[in-house]
Parts: sequence; C-alpha cells; structure tokens
Amino acid sequence: MIKITFPDGSVRSYEQGVTGLQIAESISPALARSVVACGVNGETVELNRPINEDAKIELYKFEDEQGKHTFWHTSAHLLAEALQELYPGIQFGFGPAVESGFFYDVLLPNGESIKESDFATIENKMRELASKKEPVVRKEVAKADALKEFAADGQTYKCEHIEQDLEDGTITTYTQGNFTDLCRGPHLVDTGEIKAIKLTSVAGAFWRGDATREQMQRLYGISFPKKKMLDEYLVMLEEAKKRDHRKIGKEMELFMFSEKVGKGLPIWLPKGTDMRLRLQDHLRRVQKRYGYQEVITPHIGSKNLYVTSGHWDHYGKDSFQPINTPEEGEEYLLKPMNCPHHCEIFASKPRSYKDLPLRIAEFGTVYRYEQSGELHGLTRVRSFTQDDAHLFCRPDQVKQEFLNVMDIINVVLSAFGFNFEAQISLRDPNNHEKYVGSDEDWVLAEKAIQEACAEKGLAAKVEYGEAAFYGPKLDFMIKDAIGRRWQLGTIQVDYNLPKRFQLEYTDEDNQKKTPVMIHRAPFGSLERFTAVLIEHTAGHFPLWLTPNQVSILPISEKFNDYAQKLQEYFAQYDVRAVIDDRNEKIGRKVRDNEMKRIPYMLIVGEKEVAEGKVSVRKQGGEDLGSMKYEDFAKKICEEVREMTKNF
Repeated sequence: MIKITFPDGSVRSYEQGVTGLQIAESISPALARSVVACGVNGETVELNRPINEDAKIELYKFEDEQGKHTFWHTSAHLLAEALQELYPGIQFGFGPAVESGFFYDVLLPNGESIKESDFATIENKMRELASKKEPVVRKEVAKADALKEFAADGQTYKCEHIEQDLEDGTITTYTQGNFTDLCRGPHLVDTGEIKAIKLTSVAGAFWRGDATREQMQRLYGISFPKKKMLDEYLVMLEEAKKRDHRKIGKEMELFMFSEKVGKGLPIWLPKGTDMRLRLQDHLRRVQKRYGYQEVITPHIGSKNLYVTSGHWDHYGKDSFQPINTPEEGEEYLLKPMNCPHHCEIFASKPRSYKDLPLRIAEFGTVYRYEQSGELHGLTRVRSFTQDDAHLFCRPDQVKQEFLNVMDIINVVLSAFGFNFEAQISLRDPNNHEKYVGSDEDWVLAEKAIQEACAEKGLAAKVEYGEAAFYGPKLDFMIKDAIGRRWQLGTIQVDYNLPKRFQLEYTDEDNQKKTPVMIHRAPFGSLERFTAVLIEHTAGHFPLWLTPNQVSILPISEKFNDYAQKLQEYFAQYDVRAVIDDRNEKIGRKVRDNEMKRIPYMLIVGEKEVAEGKVSVRKQGGEDLGSMKYEDFAKKICEEVREMTKNF
C-alpha cells in the first residue's frame, strides 16, 4: 500500500500502481468524469499513469491551468493527426499548448498552403477523430529507435529535433490512432474528451525561430470539453476585437507605428505621451514615499556588461546584434535590461551597511529582438520602457523590502480597479543546471518570497520551473473586464547578480559583505500595461488619467470665443479640455468625440453664453443638464480628488 496526500492535508491509502483516475473514482463518480489530469509531487501527469510510491496528489479539471494545458496539448496532437490524414507528406515542427489554446507548425508538400477557407474541413476531421475516443498511449523509446521511426515517416524536422535537442537515452512518444509524436506530455487519457474545436488563425513561423531557415505555417486553435464553453469563448473574442488596443489606440491618437521607423518600435503621440507621463508620475509619487532615488542610464552598454551579468549567455541570441567599433576593439549592445547598469551605480563608490537599503529606480527604455511574426501592437515590441527599480539590501532586510514592494504594487494596480492574483515562480527541482548561483542562495531567496506572501496573507500559486535564471520571483496577474489573464508586475530576489559584479558593502563588523538585490517593476512595461489598460477599459480611462477630460463643442463659430474662455478657465484648475471648433453639425461633433472616449462633452450656444453655463453630456450619452462652468470645474476636481485620495 502507498499513502496519497491530498491538497487539504488528508491522507488515504491505496494499492501501489493506483492511477489518478482511480483515485478520483474513489472520491466520487462526478469528480472522475470532470478531471483531465493530475499532479503527482508537483509534476502534471496523465490520469492513467501508475503511482508506485507515497505521493502528494492534485486532481485537475479543465478549469485549472494545468487541466487546460493538458487538454490543449492533446488537442494540438489531434490537429496534427487530422492534418496528417488530409495532407499526405506534411512535415511537422513543434506543436505545444499555449496560454489560450494550441498551435502546430507545419510545412505542406509541393508549396501548398493552408488557408482560412480550409479550417472547416480540418475542424470536421478533428471532430471525427475525437469521436473515436482514441487512447493516447505513452511509450518510452531509445533515442536511436525514435530517430529510426521518424526517419521512416520522412519527418525531417522531428529527426533534427531528436539529433540536436534530445540527450542520449530514453525519450517519450505519444500515439493516438495513426499519429505518433515526440513529447514529454502530459495528455488526456483519450481524445473523446475533446467536444468543441475552433481553428482561429494561420500565420508564418520560421523553423526554430530562425529567419534563415524554412518558413512553416503556424496553425492556431482552441478546444473545449463542452460546446457551450466554445460559444462563450467566441462571444468573448468578438468583444476582444472591439477592445483591441491597436484599434482604440489609433482612434484615440495615443500611439503609432511606422514601417520607415521599424517594426515593433512604437511612437507615442502627444495624447499617449501625456497619459504615459501620468502613469509615471503616479508611480513616482508612490515610490518616493518608500525612499527611492531615480536615475537615468544610457541606451547602450558594453557587451562585457552583459557577459558579466550572465544575460549574454542566457539571452544573447534574443538581443539586438552588437554594435562593433573595430578601431577600438569594443562591442556594444542596445540595452536589453537595466539591472547591470544599476549594479555599476552601486559599485561607483564605497557602501556601508548604513547606506542600505539603496533603492534605485528608472523608467528605462530597453531593446530586445522579437521576430516579426511575434510582434503585436504594444504587447510584443522591440522597444519598451520598464518601470524598473533595483534594491540593494542586507540579507536581514530582504523580507521587509519585499513586503514594501508588495505594498507599492498593490497601491499602483488598485488605482485602476484591477483585481490581481499572484504566482511564486521557483526553480525547476529536476533541472538546476539552467540557473546560476548556489543552492544555498536559492533556498534563501525562495524562502524570503514565500514568507513575505504568507505574512501578507497572499494566496499565491506556486509554479516550478518559471524562475528567472538568476533568482525566484513573484509575478502579479490581473483579470481584465472580459476575463482574460495578463501578467504585469513582478518582484525578483537575486543573490547572484551582486556576486557576478563583485558588489560589496562594509558591514557593522567592518567585514566586506555582498548585498542582496531585488528587481521590481509594478507595471512591467509601460507599453504592455497601456495595452492591457486600453483593452480592460475599452479606452474609457479613469478621469485622473485620461489625456482629455473635457471636450468643448460650440454649436457654431459664433461661440468659439466663449469656448476659448472656458478652456483657459479650466486650465487654472488642471482640468484638461480641448475645443472642437470644426465647421460641423453638433450631432457629428458629439459622435466623433464619443469615438475619442472623452469623458465629458460641454455643448455651448447662445443660451449658455448668456447665462455663463455649459450643457453637460457624459460619455455614453447621459445628459447631466446645464450648470455654471465654475461648478463644472469644481465637479471635475472633486471627482479626480476622490479617485486619487488613496494613492
């Protein structure tokens, strides 16, 4: 018999070799029907995988993140199986589950391509195969045998993957019907769970992300255990299209892109810049209360800076190409991150334990290479500004500084009405080689984060293998107005970078010690945060933040002087007003300003001029009637004051 421990701490005994599905059945038939995967000692596995020793177990439904990942992973294989039947000779690349569904990279023979008009045929084939309830069979094979099997099937890219990426020894494959794939899993027990399928798009994708290699087609899709779930998802997609930050950003004249400037390089227009500066001022006010000092560092740095930090080894291929100066024998990089520069600021003069914590903040613009096919509005760009800060502290100060940063993030994000959840990202317990630093330092860093969360009563989810290469982190995820999850702020504890830069301070015992470094970014990046905020609010920003709070609409040009007088008066109270003095009918002006999502419209004509009033219309069509313009200015000031009183 073996002992199985459940998440609530209860323990039950089962026969050795019991499966997750059998455990679920022992609890209730309803649970057994709804679970799709299980976690065994932190590893997600199939429900039919035997458990042969004492273990901690979690049972995952589709609603759980691990459940979705398993469901969509099998759906990716189902897509490949359907494509294999429909397009003989097709070549397969990679096909993982992603945050919202799955994709598969494929290359059709003879220059053929898949078009959106082919989606219905592919979906029908997927449903046909799923209805057969084909078992998904896991098999362990030797590397040489796997290579022989995929070579016999003519799968060139799979063979390359086996030869270049997989170590000698046993690897795993999964088979359903006539389709076999290289895979670590996990998967559903059979394909019958997949009831509703929708292919969403097709795009180009270079093999291995290398622009010098073959361009494949990346076919995206999503699936659900119930048709109702798919229907709800499609409704959400339609709403997401209306909220697309690229569309709204253009309508509101916030930002733009130019092919001549370059792909993925956003240009902030005056209204967007105004809003961005207000975001920065919001964070500045908060972090000033916590003793931060702001700095500015160069947009480039010596390649040696990033070799020292370890970023070059881990991310060098993702950065922009070096800038060479042959006459001086030096190489520079466009700055891909701010932390090495801040380490140099710490090292610029002797530090004492009395100087710590040292909190250095910067709105630092950084540059990273993203492939053209991965660029997406402000959410995936090649140039972005991090609201970055690095805290250098003594080991005994780490937890309190971490708690303070948690408070800052709470104040910053709650100003926008966001509800957020947190994720503790720790090392992969089975692969320490991809991280730098000693096990002792990692244990201390992970402990500090977990204790801080416990002290704050923050029910953070733990994810193994999601830590940065230099340290564990706490990531903050928000849900937007239509239920999508976005990762925004982050806090990271780092014992390693200070050692790599040989940073030190003199402790009270007069000995040289190495400080601990905390990385922190509440917004994450101003670009991504702005995109999320646009889609969350559909462009209806909080009154304190929106670029234009008021639009003054004179009925005819005879009242332009009065409109100018109003604008100048409002400016004295920091009420941001614009005048729409176009020679258009008032109905057209109202419609156009609704599109610009300006919170208040003031309609002025002969009656308003005579009485010193304004007719007030709220965004969305609500008529607030007529009031003295002095009273309206006070109303706006009071609304802003009420909104911002807690930050």
